[in-house]
Amino acid sequence: MPRFYCPLPLAVGTTVDLPETVVRHLQVLRMAPGDPLKLFNGQGGCWRAALAFLDKKRAQASVTGFDEREAELPFAVTLAQGLPEGTKMDWIVEKAVELGVAAVQPLAAQRSVVKLAGERADKRIAHWQAVVVAASEQCGRNRLARVAPLAQYGQWIAQPAAQPRILLSPRASQSLPAWAAANQPQDVCIVIGPEGGFSEQEEDLAVAGGALMLSMGPRVLRTETAGLAALAALAALWGGMSSATGTPGR
Repeated sequence: MPRFYCPLPLAVGTTVDLPETVVRHLQVLRMAPGDPLKLFNGQGGCWRAALAFLDKKRAQASVTGFDEREAELPFAVTLAQGLPEGTKMDWIVEKAVELGVAAVQPLAAQRSVVKLAGERADKRIAHWQAVVVAASEQCGRNRLARVAPLAQYGQWIAQPAAQPRILLSPRASQSLPAWAAANQPQDVCIVIGPEGGFSEQEEDLAVAGGALMLSMGPRVLRTETAGLAALAALAALWGGMSSATGTPGR
């Protein structure tokens, strides 16, 4: 059954006007009045509905039921990602959402080839948030991960952390899976460098600020692989691979 993000108050027995983006999607799918669909507004849970009206510019849906099932990890993971080249960030955000990430923090690091600032940076953040919406529609998540504004690595790493920071580096003597197996599930921030990784100076800044430096094992992973591998490892070791989970602490 098609699922659509609808950032509106939803309640059983009501009829809602669907956003323009959803209208276009309904037309592509060639849906017709009476067809079933699902709606979620990012606040938790999913509503069953039926398409009530559709033309070239407008669509309405009648809300018929509510499903409180969630698909969140039982702990919140923030992925702090050094800006990679090209469209790799789109892929990283999409797959991180599928794996259960709670938030994405783009970072401008010393070795980041892509340089973003001002309006261009704002447009990319809005684009990545749209990627979050599309990925959530596809993978069954009812809560949206947040893409934070772009931050300069040096300034960001110097700020107090709301959750433990784990910086992945081939220089580390302990692996993330080994550390996770020895610790209880908890909210964490996984910090990933761009192509070429973080410089030694950047890694030292993180450790000086209290970050834990870990590796993903004997193999050096690409920037677009490392964070996703870390998310999958934590979900496997701490729980989150079952059919349904509750809402993580945030």
